[in-house]
Amino acid sequence: MNKYIYTFSIFIFAVSFFIFGWVSHSAYTPGKKIEKVSRLDIIKKRKTLNIVLLNSPSTYYIRDKEPIGFEYDLLNSYSKHLGVELNITTVHTVKEALEYAKDMQDIDIVSASLTKTQQREELYNFGPSYYEVQEQVICNRSMLKSKSFPLDVENLSSLSLMVGEATSYEETLESLKKDGFDINATYTSDYSTQELLSMVAKHEIDCTVSDSNVYAINIRYYPEIAMAFTISAREQLAWIIPKDAKKLEADMYAWLNEFNQKGKLTQLKDHYYSYVLFFDYYNTKMFYKRIKTRLSKYKKYFQEAGKKYDIPWTLLASVSYQESHWNPKAKSFTGVRGLMMLTRHTAKLLGVKNRLDPKESIFGGAKHINQMLKYVSKDIDKEDRLKFALGAYNIGLGHIRDAQKLAIKFGLNPNVWSDIKIVLPLLEQKKYYKNLKYGYARGEEPVRYVDSIYDYRNILENIPKELK
Repeated sequence: MNKYIYTFSIFIFAVSFFIFGWVSHSAYTPGKKIEKVSRLDIIKKRKTLNIVLLNSPSTYYIRDKEPIGFEYDLLNSYSKHLGVELNITTVHTVKEALEYAKDMQDIDIVSASLTKTQQREELYNFGPSYYEVQEQVICNRSMLKSKSFPLDVENLSSLSLMVGEATSYEETLESLKKDGFDINATYTSDYSTQELLSMVAKHEIDCTVSDSNVYAINIRYYPEIAMAFTISAREQLAWIIPKDAKKLEADMYAWLNEFNQKGKLTQLKDHYYSYVLFFDYYNTKMFYKRIKTRLSKYKKYFQEAGKKYDIPWTLLASVSYQESHWNPKAKSFTGVRGLMMLTRHTAKLLGVKNRLDPKESIFGGAKHINQMLKYVSKDIDKEDRLKFALGAYNIGLGHIRDAQKLAIKFGLNPNVWSDIKIVLPLLEQKKYYKNLKYGYARGEEPVRYVDSIYDYRNILENIPKELK
């Protein structure tokens, strides 16, 4: 009996093995490989986007304990699209960033205001372009007086020029040398482009090379620098991503296209770069001087008022500088007075008894801006809400609402300041203002007003230590 049971068991095992083999063979398709898990799927599964970010004003830095910067905000928007958190590794030079780009096993994106150069594209895989720049030679302004300020590449031979090692600037200069130009250039891994601009401002070196967006931001902090000439054609900024991340790359292109179509990229560019177009050397020098001679007297009042009304004190101080240049006895021909230039009527409504009293004026102005914020739609983003409130502070809430109606008429977003800036100047044209509730307004003024305030605020929040 045991013999039969044993034989039957062997038979059952053989049949089972045959069936398993037959099923496995049927399921197998010759030439079909097991698909590798994509980088995009890995990112979503781990719920973090691992990025390398250059610590600089044009890219990423910390303000009031909060991370900001053009490229940071762009990356943060992309991470929200993916539904993941940012995991940031900070670097201080382009060379450091490119070291991470050599092995991106654990890094998803390297972001360092990197241009797509021919040499780099042979070494790295770039994602979509998000900004256009040109390389510019930046020199100390005092060289204009000594007539040694360079006007073209041929004038560089007798000057001390330093740029960052492994930057696109080094590539450009080496290419010019091969073309026969005599250039006295030093390449360094010790300093970032911003630090080199500081060295130019102090005239420790004659010149450096910088992308146009980096120069435009830093000229506020270093007014002694000046652009000599452009040294490259237009170049595209882009992030470096892993070479085997085709799915991530496709998703990134699709997202950026949609982000741009919705006007969000324009809004971001406007937030970080709109005010940089209006640099005035004399005004900026005076601003730095008055930071030392005037602001210190009233800074505690700006801080106290800012805390009470939940408004950045640097913004209040910037409004005051735009209004009165921090002169507590300032008076305009229309009769507005004091640090915050309040009208007699507005001061009475705010409970300000003496417009020439610095503390009363500052707290009154802060209260007025706070009131304006309450009338700004909750649908408007936080930073734009401040801009709308400032626009209303300058021109009146009624005219801002008229501009919002015009924005809708032209298919623009009435809740985005960069779109409102487009239509505000139209309030000066009869064919538009005659059909609006509040009529004519000098629409250019609030545009310049807000840009100027954000210019001053940016300087106050990023002023180099040596200039404080």
